[in-house]
Amino acid sequence: MLLTMHLLRIILIVFIFTTLGYNVDAQQRYFDERYIYSQHFIHPVLVNPGATGIQDYQQLILNYRNTWATFEGAPKTITLNFNGPIGNRLGFGAQLFRDTYGALETSKGMLSVSYTIESEKNRLGFGLSTEYIQHIVAGSALNNPLVEVNDPTFLQRLDGNQFFDASFGIYGIYDKSFKYGVSFPSLISSKINIEDGDPGDRDLGYIAHFAYSTRAKRSDIGIEPSIFIKSLNNIPTHVDLNVKLSFLEDRFTGALGYTLGGDKRIGFLLGASVDNLNFYYSYNISTRAFQDYNNGAHELSISFAFNKKSSAVTADTATDPMGK
Repeated sequence: MLLTMHLLRIILIVFIFTTLGYNVDAQQRYFDERYIYSQHFIHPVLVNPGATGIQDYQQLILNYRNTWATFEGAPKTITLNFNGPIGNRLGFGAQLFRDTYGALETSKGMLSVSYTIESEKNRLGFGLSTEYIQHIVAGSALNNPLVEVNDPTFLQRLDGNQFFDASFGIYGIYDKSFKYGVSFPSLISSKINIEDGDPGDRDLGYIAHFAYSTRAKRSDIGIEPSIFIKSLNNIPTHVDLNVKLSFLEDRFTGALGYTLGGDKRIGFLLGASVDNLNFYYSYNISTRAFQDYNNGAHELSISFAFNKKSSAVTADTATDPMGK
């Protein structure tokens, strides 16, 4: 009965947020930054607030991505995320995000809270996040001879556009092996600095993901295939397919990935775990013609676990809140 009441409350919250999301006048964001990551199957908290604090320890994640390396003005992104439990069933997270893409600079600060429901075989987290986002044109654009520095629109972009967003997510682990979740980024999006112009229509975006962890028979190899479906505002819908392998008691990790849909790319990931510290490096290239003009995308993340109950922290348990 108590579980049913919790679920009814969550459904009511989702209904209210969805209703508000379609009634708030919102200027279109330039892009949703959640599409950037390729290591979300390692750190789902980067794209789903429902994964906030669902593990039994605090975690600090530093992620850096260089997309289209060697191409002038290519996107470079850095993310710092902290999340962990703060009490019975409650989780808290904070995140800082910085992206540069040519003359466009994007900054974001985010706070998230979550509530976890746990049964004998299932752990389910419900998360909400509030986000402040700013898009600005860098002052260095003034030195570009192709830019009319007295253009009113350009001068306005130097001051930047600021947004307040709220997102909702669900993340669960069933029987310590089946992982699932869905998040609704920018469910509410409201422009803070008002300017003239048509705010445009907004569609409800989402990220859905599923994964299954198992062990190869008569070996110490862990296998986890996963799928992430991303349909975001101003971002073409695409699907990320990954297969993660872990070796030597999960001290080493490898993965292969393929993206299809709006973007087509292939890549690999290598990872290692040393006590509470985990390192992951991934590289991917696009199958589109633009790949001839850049050196692919490099992504690096470092995570550290605090106050973990078990003294042995592995690459798999650092991302699997239920452990093995």
